Amino acid sequence: MDAKYTTQQMILTSRCDASGKLGYADCFALFMDIATEHAEKLGIGLTVLGKENKFWLTVKTKIRFLRRPRLTETVEVATWPEQPEGTRCNRDYTLTRGDEILALGKTQWALMNLATGKLENAESVYPPELEIPGETAIPEPFERIDEDFPEPPFGTYTVRSTDIDVGGHMNNVSYVRALLGLFSTEQWKSFRPGSIEVHYKSPCLEGDVLAFRKRKQGDTLYLKAETGGKTVLLAALCRAQV
Repeated sequence: MDAKYTTQQMILTSRCDASGKLGYADCFALFMDIATEHAEKLGIGLTVLGKENKFWLTVKTKIRFLRRPRLTETVEVATWPEQPEGTRCNRDYTLTRGDEILALGKTQWALMNLATGKLENAESVYPPELEIPGETAIPEPFERIDEDFPEPPFGTYTVRSTDIDVGGHMNNVSYVRALLGLFSTEQWKSFRPGSIEVHYKSPCLEGDVLAFRKRKQGDTLYLKAETGGKTVLLAALCRAQV
């Protein structure tokens, strides 16, 4: 049983943005997809857990971008799980081309019982023979993002049917696309993210209207999405240094 899963991917047109490179949200999607593949191979994916009314929730994701691959470049995507801690577990990702590291990622997941609405011990579903690597792609912990955003909302987004995933809620990549779409291509040229960290606080349903607030602090742009008086998402986008 392979604790580390690797696959080759060509960067196709559908995954590129206006720059002709892998889009920021598309990198989130790429990592989510390989996590799905690996979970199925380990017997802890939707096919098996769905029969037990269990579902993996994405709690937090951070991706560090070193170089976004260009259209038609072939890259290697790798993922592996870390040792679970109670109801939470981390999964790591690397995006490489030969010896060059293009992006690093880490996601925190939680295992939910859909019948009870409660979180369960994540380690309980891991195969006992699985030997988990003692490594992490991004060693530092996830950031603690302050929820205080004194400025009024600067943009809104209405959750559409195309944003909804198999769990009946807004897909976690759709959140990233929504917040990135609040800014123009010219703005992204002047503020090129070196990392994006997203915290998913509360699920959203079709028809919900998200109001976005922002706060600039040094080279980091903080974003908050809320609806009905509750916070649904927090994000930290750090400007690339080179």
